[in-house]
Amino acid sequence: MSDISAPSAVPLPHLRPWLLLAVPVLLLIAYLVLMDNGAVSQTGTFLHELMHDGRHLLGVPCH
Repeated sequence: MSDISAPSAVPLPHLRPWLLLAVPVLLLIAYLVLMDNGAVSQTGTFLHELMHDGRHLLGVPCH
């Protein structure tokens, strides 16, 4: 027999720093995909096309 126990719950104070970090990261990703229009993504064609296709996927007008 193996001694495998169920995972325990993670207390909220241990998750708070990760949740606070996730909000600005998600906002930055949303800005890059929805509003960038080439201002940041001109570093390469692949990144620009990825953001452009993301806008089309989400239904955001871009041109």
